[in-house]
Amino acid sequence: MSTAAIPAGTKWWSGGKSPFNISYGKLMMWYFLMSDAFTFGAFLISYGTIRFSANYWPDPNHVFNAFPGFGHMNLPLAFVSLMTFILIVSSVTMVLAVHAGHNMDRKGVEKYMLWTILGGLAFLGCQAWEWTHLLTGEHPVLVDGVVSSLNTTVAHNPWGPESSVLHEGHIVNTPGPKLFGGFFFGITGFHGFHVLSGVVINIIMYIKVRLGHFDQRGHYEMIEKAGLYWHFVDLVWVFVFLCFYLI
Repeated sequence: MSTAAIPAGTKWWSGGKSPFNISYGKLMMWYFLMSDAFTFGAFLISYGTIRFSANYWPDPNHVFNAFPGFGHMNLPLAFVSLMTFILIVSSVTMVLAVHAGHNMDRKGVEKYMLWTILGGLAFLGCQAWEWTHLLTGEHPVLVDGVVSSLNTTVAHNPWGPESSVLHEGHIVNTPGPKLFGGFFFGITGFHGFHVLSGVVINIIMYIKVRLGHFDQRGHYEMIEKAGLYWHFVDLVWVFVFLCFYLI
């Protein structure tokens, strides 16, 4: 049994500060993001399995057609498109914050971290409105095979096993999309928790930048680690958007 010789000068990680040419902390962040990706992947695969095996599933164009301040105007996916735009812009500002950190530009890091935090808070505010509307607002329903949204008032929560709907003076009982509601609120809520966690992390990083902690260390690697987490949250939203709002 022969053993392949290791070329002279080749050095694999033997411990220390920089395994695989990156810092230990950054490597551990990648491991955490991989494990978190498996969790989201399991949720979305489970959703897809139920979605394509069910006989009835809500049409996203009819469920997500509301926009704040526009009443009953039919605007399919307009609001969630705004949410997606906000999150993408916040990802761009995070890239600019990391770039400023590489250049040891403290003022630049402060500015772009603040914009990233505001973007995260705006996204959470939009998600709070969407949840409130879906749970308490008016929704289109199928009456005799026809989608109706005008002159229709939901008397009870439409996400349960059954909904009582008042349509033109008549009570109509229709099967509520229980599985859709469970998956939607569960997965988007889990993602929203990650966004909230990212906002808290970014606020802590912003405070540390203001206090000059990273200037004392001589590098802004912690901003880069926070950026990895924030970009992961943005990437997961792309898959959530695809599964719930487009398909």
